[in-house]
Amino acid sequence: MTSYNQDYYAVIMAGGVGSRFWPLSTAKYPKQFHDMLGIGETLLQSTYNRLTNVVPRENILVLSNEAYNEIIKEQLPKITQEQIILEPAMRNTAPCILLAAMKIKKKNPNAVMIVAPSDHFINDEDAFAVDINLAFEAAIKEDILVTLGIKPTFPNTGYGYIKYGKEEGKDLQKVEVFTEKPTLRNAKKYLKEGNYVWNAGIFIWKASFITDSFKTFLPEMFNLFNDGKKILNTSKEEIFVKDTYPEAQNISIDYAIMEKSDSVYVIRASFKWSDLGTWGSLHEELAKDAEDNAVVNARLLPQDATGNMIYTHNSKVVVLDGLKDYIIVDDKDVLLIVPKDKEQDIKEIRNKVMEKFDERLG
Repeated sequence: MTSYNQDYYAVIMAGGVGSRFWPLSTAKYPKQFHDMLGIGETLLQSTYNRLTNVVPRENILVLSNEAYNEIIKEQLPKITQEQIILEPAMRNTAPCILLAAMKIKKKNPNAVMIVAPSDHFINDEDAFAVDINLAFEAAIKEDILVTLGIKPTFPNTGYGYIKYGKEEGKDLQKVEVFTEKPTLRNAKKYLKEGNYVWNAGIFIWKASFITDSFKTFLPEMFNLFNDGKKILNTSKEEIFVKDTYPEAQNISIDYAIMEKSDSVYVIRASFKWSDLGTWGSLHEELAKDAEDNAVVNARLLPQDATGNMIYTHNSKVVVLDGLKDYIIVDDKDVLLIVPKDKEQDIKEIRNKVMEKFDERLG
């Protein structure tokens, strides 16, 4: 098996705040560090364990910001401090991916790497391993940037889409264009056309080729980090990153590289996937009772209550009577009760609570 090839590396992106999962997810303790699914492990732990099926443990790096260092070490006791890359400033995904790729390349010039978010739900880990190994093998053979695309199951307007070529019988398809989150009309059109997939934000490439791609498409950022090439992976790296990183452009990997390169390919994933972006998406993934209520931690007594998402921080008894399609989250300091069709307002509700009561509640 190629699963434990020593040239395989993984980078877990674990720096986001996940404000749409407030009040459980806060800036101090975001969703990736919570057991969102009630399965006995956090989203970060699930992601790490999934990646150990394809990448040696010692080759898994975690990208996050300085505030979460101790949480990461507590939740992933088998990784060393050297495997945690800490951002001294929030600069979106491009700078941290470049820094990780340069560190990996210096350590192993033959390295191929997967970049994966820490907060996704993937139910079939065997299918995930097959797809990732396929992507690794493709990236080894030639200088290409590979992304995983998720076959759309409905016209979702909350995801970006990837349009690809229609070469029959090929696992690897050339990407034609990345699209922004579409209108409902366009999302329906994409489904009908059949050669669009959801952009999952999972990438596979040679460490050397992604750094070369930065040199081509974002030379200023490349030069900024390349000036410290000699001290990467040494004791002087931390000071260099603290001084240099805040100067990097605030830009996503999609805008910086993926939408500019002509060497991008997509593999259509064979597993079920959710980015767990909202309480509503969590409701979709969890097992439901006969009344379509999804529950994490709570003990529920429903009376004429259907389609609700209930999350409590302990095994509290919750009695619901006459509520339909609501999000009910009982955290230690905040009780949130919001209709599911207003879940996109939760970020704004969080801001209002922080402003009126206490910034620490966000």
